[in-house]
This record gives sequence, structure tokens and C-alpha cells, in this order.
Amino acid sequence: MKATLRLCFLVALSFGLVAIFIYITGVSRSQVESRFVVTEGDLSALRSLQSGFRQCVKANGLGLQAETGSDYCRVTLRFPSDTVPKWKDPKTGELEGLSFDFDLCEAVAAWEQVRNSTTVLTKEFIDSLPNGWKEYAWRRINKGNLLNQCENKTLCMEKLALVLPETPPYVPRQFGRCAVIGNSGDLLKTNFGAEIDGYDAVFRENGAPILNYTQYVGRKCTFRLLNRGSAKALDKVAELDDTGKEVLIIKTTIHDIMNKMIREVPISNPVYLMLGASFGSAAKGTGLKALEFALSICDSVDMYGFTVDPGYKEWTRYFSESRQGHTPLHGRAYYQMMECLGLIKIHSPMRTDFNRKVNWLPSQTTLNAARMASEKLLRRVGAGISDPLSACSIIKKRGKAKTPSTPGFRDAATEHQKYVRGATLYPLEHSPGHGMLCVIPEV
Repeated sequence: MKATLRLCFLVALSFGLVAIFIYITGVSRSQVESRFVVTEGDLSALRSLQSGFRQCVKANGLGLQAETGSDYCRVTLRFPSDTVPKWKDPKTGELEGLSFDFDLCEAVAAWEQVRNSTTVLTKEFIDSLPNGWKEYAWRRINKGNLLNQCENKTLCMEKLALVLPETPPYVPRQFGRCAVIGNSGDLLKTNFGAEIDGYDAVFRENGAPILNYTQYVGRKCTFRLLNRGSAKALDKVAELDDTGKEVLIIKTTIHDIMNKMIREVPISNPVYLMLGASFGSAAKGTGLKALEFALSICDSVDMYGFTVDPGYKEWTRYFSESRQGHTPLHGRAYYQMMECLGLIKIHSPMRTDFNRKVNWLPSQTTLNAARMASEKLLRRVGAGISDPLSACSIIKKRGKAKTPSTPGFRDAATEHQKYVRGATLYPLEHSPGHGMLCVIPEV
């Protein structure tokens, strides 16, 4: 009898525990799912964004037209039917199309993350990543495969040491008005030089010269974004700036030859590696990475020297012979999307008025509401929450000794530091839900 009662008690207890477990997991799951519930207010914000975006492209796109469908995120940007594409896919030989699909939800959510993130690789980031040296650091060195996942961590650290600051050297909103200068031959059709020199910070690309072109491109250069080829010729790039003050940002890997040049030339310019987000196949190249870097540390960003006007005939550089570009029409459409989301302002031969107003830009209120709605639809970490730390998938504490100093920061940068409560936000590459690694100061 006692055995039977004991058995009944155990069965009842087990059922009770199962019921409690189901209830708890059900509640937690429902709480998680509730974060992604899209309300009518969310849909209204997205409809408002789409409607204004369509009007903005019509008013400012120089012939481009935006079309929207039943989807709350997708838009199609179409070129006029008489546009003659020149770029051919090197694999298929097919000419570039005249219409391109974009996801406004993805763009709004991704670029908002960029505006709050650091885009320079730091030791703090690698140290804070789970297995950061074994799974990440060795990929940023051109002989990474030979380093066998940083089996010899000391060797990995030595190879990265010259380009790896402890904490971010730049923070969001550190600069006010910024200009990103492309290398298009269209620059020779204008006299933007003096205008460009008036910005707080100027970003240039690869080995683009200034001497003999100042009338068109200005003299000032604060940052220079470098691709793999330019990074290997670091000594030649450094010669463009004999003061050594121009900051060189490498968007690929650190090369042994680059380390050698920094030590032996010597190259006095600060040199860093870029830690950046991925924006898919649209507008590939150094230009988009330069915009990404600028948007991460500037209040406003203007764009010069990109082939963005109608009548595209060939891809040219202002300082060299014509060359084959990469998806120029796709790039032009993507940059127009960025302008109509209020991320950049485009200056070109057909948009020479410096005070030109970009009509139908979304208000900050509309953008904030659309961003929160977009995060829900995309099921991002921290979706629909205004707290900037809500997107943190990994949170690490930093010792007081490592806290970045902030003397002399602009008010906007200081306010941003208060907004994120002194944390440094790093985008996590290929992270489910686009989470972030956040390093917060010790309290």
C-alpha cells in the first residue's frame, strides 16, 4: 500500500513539474514572441516611410522612380527605359538591369546600428569575443590560415599590434559635418574644392591624389579608406600626406609587407583596420565602406565624386584612364536610397547647389518609429525597444583603466556617450538577429 501511494505521489509530482516547466517555457516564449508583434502603429510608420520615400526619389532622383507594393519593406528603384547600361557581369556577360529591389526595413535597421557603433577594430573587441583570438583575429591577418587559429597567440598579437588600439580611437558624433570624396571623373566637371575644404572632416579613398586637382577635390584629408591593393602600397599612399596626420583605415587584412613598411619607412600616419557591417551586394567597394565609417563618427555626411547623375557613359577616375566599374547603376540607386532615408546628401554636376534642399525627407520621428517596426519584422535582437543597449547579445565589463577618455569631445559626442551609458557598441558579424557586442564601464 505504501509503495502504491509513493508511486502515485511521484507520478503526480512529475506531472506537476512538467506542467510548471510547460507554463514557464510557454510564458518565456510568449514574452519573446511579444517583442516581435507588429502593431497597426508599426505598419502606419512603415507606410509613412514608404510614401515619403517614393515622393523623395521622384523629387530628387533625376529620373529614378520608386515603386512600392503590398510589402511594407520592399521598394523597387527604376531607371528610365532609355538608360543604356554599360556594366556586364564578368561571369554571365549579362548587362546590368534597369531596376533594383531594396529592403527599406533592412536599410533603416542596419544603418541605425552603424550610427551607434564603432567601426575600428580594437583589442577590446577581440578580447571580449568568445574565442575572439581563435575564431576571429587570425582571419584579419593575411597569413591567417598559416597561423592555425592563433595557436601561437603571441605571434598573432605581434602581427596586429601596429594597427590594433586598445579601445576605439573615434566615437559616434565625434565630428560634425563630414564629406566623403569618391574618385569619379565627374569631379572634373565641377569646382567643389573650396566647398570640400569647409567640412569638419574629409574622407578619401585609396591612392586618389590631391596635388594638381585641388580646384576640383580640395586639399583637406582627415581619413583615407584603403582596399587590399592600396594597403600593400602603404608607403605610396602615405606619400600623399607628408604631414603624417592623415589617418589610414584598411578595410581588409593586415599584411606582413604593411607591418614592415610601418616599421621601416617609417609611416607616421595612424593606421587602423576597419571593423564593418555587411550590406550585401549593393554598391560594393571602398565607397560604401567610406560612407559607413563616416556615418559611424559624424553627425551629417555629404557625398562627392560618385557617378550618380543620368547619362552614365563609362566608369572614370578623375586622375587616370577610364576603367570598368562595378554595378554602377545599382550603386547609384543605392546611394539615392541612402539620400532619401536622410543618411547622406549627394553633390554632383547636376546637384551643384551646396544649399540644395532634399525634399520629402522623413522626420526623425518617422525614422525612429520605422526603425522600431523594422526590427520587429526582421526579428532583430532588442526589437522595438528604444534602449540602445537592448541590441546587446554579449555584454562585457571594462575596467576603469580601459574607459576611453572624453576630454574635448563635441557636445553631440558627449550626449551620445550618455545615451549609451558609456558603453562601446560593436556589430557582430553574421550574428543571428544582428546582435551587438557591448562593452560597458564598471560602475
